[in-house]
Amino acid sequence: MNRPSPAPAHVAPAATPPGNADPAELAKFSALAHRWWDPESEFKPLHDINPLRVAWIDGIAGGLAGRRALDVGCGGGLLTEAMAARGAEATGIDLAEKAIGVARLHQLESGARVDYRCVGAEELARELPQAFDVVTCLELLEHVPDPASTIDACARLARPGGCVVFSTINRNPKSYAFAILGAEYLLRLLPRGTHDWSRFLRPSELAAHARRAALDPIAMTGLVYNLVSRRYRLDSDASVNYLAAFRRAGGDDA
Repeated sequence: MNRPSPAPAHVAPAATPPGNADPAELAKFSALAHRWWDPESEFKPLHDINPLRVAWIDGIAGGLAGRRALDVGCGGGLLTEAMAARGAEATGIDLAEKAIGVARLHQLESGARVDYRCVGAEELARELPQAFDVVTCLELLEHVPDPASTIDACARLARPGGCVVFSTINRNPKSYAFAILGAEYLLRLLPRGTHDWSRFLRPSELAAHARRAALDPIAMTGLVYNLVSRRYRLDSDASVNYLAAFRRAGGDDA
């Protein structure tokens, strides 16, 4: 009696990227990659908040000049280049090949001294543990399947005493009204479908993941959008967008 040949023990789907990544999220941002550096594109909010973010990170880190800095989920390199401009020895990583390609092309135009790599945080943490003075992971946690894994990898990439900074979106009724209904549907600051509210992280959840990764909290600030002036500002209100900084345990203050 003829029997069908057994299936291979494991066949990885061709569309599944390596590492902690959602194929749909990668495809979504890859399709927009060529517009990363257009300040009037879908990435306008990132252009608007970038000076605020890099200034806050610079202050929290005690200065970026001379520091070895890693930008996890760098996209087209907006923050990575900004950190390099402040004197950091900057590296940017992302699993979206098109975004890294755009970052490298812009680097040729700007002359920024940045090392871009298409690699995930978990993989790089195995290759270069405790290698960076400052690790940033902005606007990424709400787009990955396992944010705890990303947080842990960022912690392992930081040297003892190093600074790790995350930014993400709080999960509550107000954030749904502002970040989903307001930003994507009413004001059209972002394309519809940019965010999934269920993936937003409360500060307490971020803090719990960070604690398990041996990260001690330093500071937190909210990022608020003014509907009248159409400008962003840092604020104590962290009910929607917020940044949180931590220090890797086991070393002196940076």
